[in-house]
Amino acid sequence: MIPERLAALAAVVALALAVAAVVRRRRPDAPTRAGHRVPMQVDRGDFASPDLPWLVAVFTSATCSTCADVAAKAGVLASQEVAVDIIEWSVARDRHDRYGIEAVPLVVVADAAGIVRAAFVGPVSAQDLWSAVAECREPGSTPGADGCTGTARVV
Repeated sequence: MIPERLAALAAVVALALAVAAVVRRRRPDAPTRAGHRVPMQVDRGDFASPDLPWLVAVFTSATCSTCADVAAKAGVLASQEVAVDIIEWSVARDRHDRYGIEAVPLVVVADAAGIVRAAFVGPVSAQDLWSAVAECREPGSTPGADGCTGTARVV
């Protein structure tokens, strides 16, 4: 009687494993995304103070809880050489669309020609943001940095 029960139990386990394998094959894995698109170049005429050598553009949304913090950190960078432009989605949706912004906050640091030299998607520490801008403005000024060569940190 015990061998019959073991055989029945083994048959049930085998059937359950077969059903699980069939179900798993039918349902494809969810698509994964390595990151969000970051513009490689911007038209400086689309942003505040296009005549300044550097631009820090912060793409935000009023519904984003992290955006205000990132915008505040970027705002400190405004100077005679650095323009800071906060581009809020509900106010400037056309610029979000033009540059294919799919996630906020997104910060781009662009030079006078509009070439994006650094970018951050998602929350960013003040130290990381300020260091990236300093390194872009004066390569070698930030200890341990490899220069400002269009690197993007995607979170």
